[in-house]
Amino acid sequence: MSFLAKLFSKYAPKPKEERKYKVKLPKGVLPTYIHISPYYKMAWKVMGKIAEKNIKNKKYSKLEMDLLKAHILLRPQEYLAYVYFTTLVMGIVGVALGGFIIAFGALLLPKLPLVIFIALGALVAVLPPMMALITLPSSPASKAKKRAKDIDVHLPSAMNFIASLSSADVTVSTIFKELAQRTEYGEIAKEAEWITRDTELLGKDILTALSEASRRSPSTKWQEFLQGVVTTATSGGRLKPYFMLKAEEFEKEEKLNLKRNMENLGVFAEIYVTVGVAFPLFLVVIMAIMALINANSSATIVLLLEIVVMVMIPLIIFVFSYFIYSTSKEVAIK
Repeated sequence: MSFLAKLFSKYAPKPKEERKYKVKLPKGVLPTYIHISPYYKMAWKVMGKIAEKNIKNKKYSKLEMDLLKAHILLRPQEYLAYVYFTTLVMGIVGVALGGFIIAFGALLLPKLPLVIFIALGALVAVLPPMMALITLPSSPASKAKKRAKDIDVHLPSAMNFIASLSSADVTVSTIFKELAQRTEYGEIAKEAEWITRDTELLGKDILTALSEASRRSPSTKWQEFLQGVVTTATSGGRLKPYFMLKAEEFEKEEKLNLKRNMENLGVFAEIYVTVGVAFPLFLVVIMAIMALINANSSATIVLLLEIVVMVMIPLIIFVFSYFIYSTSKEVAIK
């Protein structure tokens, strides 16, 4: 090989698949790694093979997407191994507690029928593993729904932030990078953080990163917004008017939701005055009059009065307080 050929082969650009991308971190910042807790490691060692065999079951077909939407950094096989291992642990604990209940009843309470303690011990032994096996597989989907609700709540304010940056001619990748640093936007910041990770760390272009973020997002509104960004950019449209339009749309929707929540608060307040104040008051007065009229049943009426005062009234107050607190919390967030 001639000298010119060697020189050309040395300095010629490498094929795309052979190039190595380097990511520079800010000064003083170290890369972070995903650390799995010892409990998950133990679950994988004990139940990993069983999880690998059962992961193809149709019942777990949506588990991978649910884990992505919930931002649980585990493979479906690892999470399924965690479910099986937790079920096994709960079964061992349940059997131990059930045996303790049966022994306690047989030794310390021999006058009571042993069948009662056997039935109670069997229930305690079976119930915990059944609850674990039923609830844990659906836990990622529940967490994803919770994240979707948080995204929808913070979407109007985040959209105003995006529109303001777009009006200053900031690029789309920079907009989402800045959004990822705003923790006041809740789960939207985490979604933007993953988009920035795909572009800066994995080397994907911004449109591909937005398309993938749209597919794995738990919020339908956020999905539609990201897909609209991709469609507008690929069709040659301008993103600045699109951002402005979406900000105005979400702002109007927020006002409607706020008005509806305020109306719900008013309805709850009226129902509480009727059911929680007037009804118990009339009931106590009527029962007191009945106790004075009929002296023979006064003991029973006094017992009913105690139940009304000690149980029914606090329960009504608790239920209405919870509903009012939940609704007012949503109004306060918005």
